[in-house]
Amino acid sequence: MLTTQNTLVEKAQSGDEKAFYELLEPLQTQLYRIAFVYVRNEDDAVDIFQQSVVRAFEGLPKLKEPKYFSTWLTRIVINCSKSYIEKNNQVKLTDPLKFDDYESKSTTNIDEQLDLWQALSRLEEKYKTVLLLRFYQDLVVKEIALILDCPEGTVKTNIRRGLQALRQQLKGAYIDEWVQSIERSD
Repeated sequence: MLTTQNTLVEKAQSGDEKAFYELLEPLQTQLYRIAFVYVRNEDDAVDIFQQSVVRAFEGLPKLKEPKYFSTWLTRIVINCSKSYIEKNNQVKLTDPLKFDDYESKSTTNIDEQLDLWQALSRLEEKYKTVLLLRFYQDLVVKEIALILDCPEGTVKTNIRRGLQALRQQLKGAYIDEWVQSIERSD
């Protein structure tokens, strides 16, 4: 699969739009969700996604390592999202019920998720970003380090500090259980 991706990237770098969209198609939902998590608005997330696609297509010839296409594209979405927030100077709280997987949750679990989401939205940007990538996008530390262009140790530190900040904000049994389960899985 990696050689197919590399071939598609090389074709796209030569201006082949069809190859670019073949690369983009399996990543669309994940990239949209990243933008949505940042801006918490469907229309804005779509705008950011589209802006990211345009930037990626224009910048594709500069991509040196085809195997890092998805990492590179994720970084573009994050940067576009951050720029959008700075430009519009707005922070909105997302209703977690908008995510598909919340539809079948119990009311108690939804309340816990809302508390967690509110606490997460209050974290410093560096902690929020690593936690979103790690636990909402299910990326490993190495992938996060590539996306954020920082050392793996920094990512691990920011994950730990972010989890500690969440624990302090929530100070409830369910967050302690959640954080402990996350810490055991790392």
